Amino acid sequence: EVQLVESGGGLVQPGGSLRLSCTASGFTFSSSAMSWVRQAPGKGLELIAYVGNIPIYVDSFVKGRFVISRDNAKNMVYLEMSDLKPEDTGVYYCNTAPEWGIQWGQGTQVTVSS
Repeated sequence: EVQLVESGGGLVQPGGSLRLSCTASGFTFSSSAMSWVRQAPGKGLELIAYVGNIPIYVDSFVKGRFVISRDNAKNMVYLEMSDLKPEDTGVYYCNTAPEWGIQWGQGTQVTVSS
């Protein structure tokens, strides 16, 4: 079964950190570029970053604060988030890149608030 399962979100104060994880199964993970996508409240899906052999940060607002990485042996992709800001609030999803070709998982909620 093709599946993406995100985890690691939560409520954090501004300036805090979180590490999101995504476990992939049912497709050739090592051959797929993987992305992290955010859906802010009331908005559409927004590509944050993706990683094939190297990481690419699409959202300039996260540059220097977020780090995307992957572990092909574990079929996992990560998003290390630091210096979090209220604008980072949303549901975070992983998917393939450049096309979001896998059925969306449930996502993981990140709320940045004091």
